[in-house]
Amino acid sequence: MAADKARVPSGEELRWITERAVADIIRREEFIGAVTSGRALRLKMGFDPSAPDLTLGHAVGLRKLRQLQELGHTIVVIVGDWTARIGDPSGQSKTRPMLTSQQVKENAETYLRQFSKIVDRELTEIRWQSEWFDEFSLTTIVNLAAKFTVAQMLERGDFAERFAARKPIGIHELFYPLLQAYDSVAVKADVEFGGTDQTFNLLVGRQLQAEFGQKPQAVFTVPLLVGTDGVKMSKSQGNYVALDEPPHEMYGKLMSITDPLVGDYFELLTDIPDEELAAIREAVAEGGTDARDAKMRLAREIVSQFHGADAAAEAEEEFRRVFSKREIPEEAQDLPVAFNGAASVEIDLTDALVSAGVAPSKSEVRRLLSQGAVEANGTPVDSTRVTVGKETMIRVGKHRFVRIVDSESPSGAGA
Repeated sequence: MAADKARVPSGEELRWITERAVADIIRREEFIGAVTSGRALRLKMGFDPSAPDLTLGHAVGLRKLRQLQELGHTIVVIVGDWTARIGDPSGQSKTRPMLTSQQVKENAETYLRQFSKIVDRELTEIRWQSEWFDEFSLTTIVNLAAKFTVAQMLERGDFAERFAARKPIGIHELFYPLLQAYDSVAVKADVEFGGTDQTFNLLVGRQLQAEFGQKPQAVFTVPLLVGTDGVKMSKSQGNYVALDEPPHEMYGKLMSITDPLVGDYFELLTDIPDEELAAIREAVAEGGTDARDAKMRLAREIVSQFHGADAAAEAEEEFRRVFSKREIPEEAQDLPVAFNGAASVEIDLTDALVSAGVAPSKSEVRRLLSQGAVEANGTPVDSTRVTVGKETMIRVGKHRFVRIVDSESPSGAGA
């Protein structure tokens, strides 16, 4: 699949690769020497399909890989069908639940479709951990574990904090960095990419390769993207923007981020020139219409990447119509309710919003209610029981809408 040679980047290309949206490169001189050698490198990035969506947080690293893929380097995507069952303990304050192999397989199928929105899948090597780990014996596992000490593992910040606080650390969690590291040995990675929260795991891979007589990989980390609520974007926290979000959903979520994040999102997720970034950050800091316009440009740029310019333009027009002109969105979900001739009825919002498809579970509805994120005709709702009339508009969050319709009327019949 892969060529032996890659194009040597120009000085400006090399600067863009090594400086824009980069946290650290270990060791930098090794990476620069390799990428300017003309040899096609094997660039590893792993994904644990612990949830069905890739997010804009994943896109930061994938965009960097795409830049190198365009030079002729080989991207090696590791589908963590083994490590996902453990759950990455990076940054976790408690043991994560283990997934079933079926859950992992279903999530992985969506991952493989989504990541091709950024990198060229036809030029990418897809590898599943089960290719090598299915063949591991207990002897192999013990020999692998013998190459590291408990003290080394406790150097990880999250393990150290939990140990000091006497919080549980599962023995299986200690295997996570070892398994991720062995992936680098199995595919003979030249460079491994990840977020800054992965630095420890990536360095373990570098060390393990040396133990197996391989040249240690370079470690390339990218900044963590902050989520819509101002903390690390995380699927488990529900504050993420998925690559598969419908255009109007993605646009609305991006318009909901806080102003201080706009410049960082431009830097990490777009190709606008560096000189424009300073002007954008200044405009956002000053507030007013320039700040609003900058955020709308950001939303338009990112939606265009994943859905095309036409879809981005439609999403922007819909946003303007709904939020600027206060009109009812075309994407509002109709929810048939039996009024039986009455002008209004009381409904259970947990059932209503789940059945309308705007919330995944009753617990999520209760969480939204507790956060003041649900309105009925513009009035905040804090109870699971609410009185509605025909055509009541329920807003969930910033960009999801449910319209109540009479199930006995022609428009609601059969719905």
